[in-house]
Formats: sequence, C-alpha cells, structure tokens
Amino acid sequence: MYQNLDLFQTSGAMARHAGSRQAVVAQNIANADTPGFRALQVPSFSEAVKNSGVGAMKMTRSNHLHGDTKAAVVARVIESAAEPAPNGNSVSIEDEMLHSVEVTREHSRALAIYRHGLTVIRATLGR
Repeated sequence: MYQNLDLFQTSGAMARHAGSRQAVVAQNIANADTPGFRALQVPSFSEAVKNSGVGAMKMTRSNHLHGDTKAAVVARVIESAAEPAPNGNSVSIEDEMLHSVEVTREHSRALAIYRHGLTVIRATLGR
C-alpha cells in the first residue's frame, strides 16, 4: 500500500541514491594511495532529479501523448574534477570526508521524509 505513494517512492529513491554516493566515497577513500586512481563522484539527488525528467508529465493512460510511463533517478558516476597529485591520484581525503557528511545528511533527510509520511498516514487512520 505505501509503495504506491509518490512520497514513499521519492524518499526510497533518495535513500538508495545516498547509498550509491556513499559507496563511491568509500571507494575513493580506499584508493587514496593508489597511483593513477582518479576520484569519482555522484551528483547530489537534486541534480540527478533535474537531469532525469522525474518531474515531467507522466502517462497514466496509453492514449496520453508525450508522457513518460516510468521515470527513474539514476545515480551516474562521473570523474571528479580534482587536481591530481604527482603520482596521478586525484583523491583528497578532506573532500571525501565532506562528501561523506553531505551524503549522511541526504540519507537522514530521506529517512525523515519517510517517517513523517508514515506518521501522517497513521494519524489519518487513527492509529
């Protein structure tokens, strides 16, 4: 029942996106001493939503024109624009720690949205 509501789908997508971003941050930190490793990054959820067309019109019936039946937020991994060190590695531990904090906040925000939605539904149902 809850999975069909857009609020829960969006908060779930936001939490999954944060998990993808955290995995990339962890990979960057793990390869901080690897010569030639180029740091990767995943854009924030808001940027991913802007580029995915999720807010565009949706097709609810087959005879609707120009609608999308299923739009999804995709976590695209891109190479970081950081300046590489002499050994070719572009990982900055300080930047990765800041990205980690930003991702943690994004994940916490997704969970707060989900919890609030459940609270509203429970209050509506009188439970």
